[in-house]
Amino acid sequence: VVLTPAVFEDERGYFFESYSKSKMLDLGIQIDFVQDNQSFSKRGTLRGLHYQNPPFAQTKLVRVLQGEIMDVAVDLRKDSPTYGKYFGLVLSAENKKQLLVPQGFAHGFSVLSETAVVSYKCDQYYNQPSEGGIRFDDAGLNIDWGMDLATAIVSEKDLILPDFKNCNSQF
Repeated sequence: VVLTPAVFEDERGYFFESYSKSKMLDLGIQIDFVQDNQSFSKRGTLRGLHYQNPPFAQTKLVRVLQGEIMDVAVDLRKDSPTYGKYFGLVLSAENKKQLLVPQGFAHGFSVLSETAVVSYKCDQYYNQPSEGGIRFDDAGLNIDWGMDLATAIVSEKDLILPDFKNCNSQF
């Protein structure tokens, strides 16, 4: 789900509601967020693709506080018509869009600006034994990260993730 807030601007700057439980309920989305996370990254950084298996699967509400990213979600739900497909969207401090990534999706992002500060809410706490991931450059997924993957800055942990066909997803 892509959320675009109403932004109120004047000579002082702007104001917008970044989260409203009642507005989410109006959309039929009932989520009890329990943790907020924030990351800072340099241009060319690629984080992901990450997920947690049930019963610790996470829904994430992602937004950018500074900079611009390509945000990506991959459907891991085997009974879904979009299984194995990805959705990508540019999120930025300028466009103020947010992406709600449901349980059953792997998530990652690449940094398109000089730097980026990303914030996201989670409905489950981090649980190391349930974590999983998919290699960012999986040929079968063919994700457009909006950057040259040959120069991507990727963690050692993410470099050894399996491809989509061999990931340990339990969705």
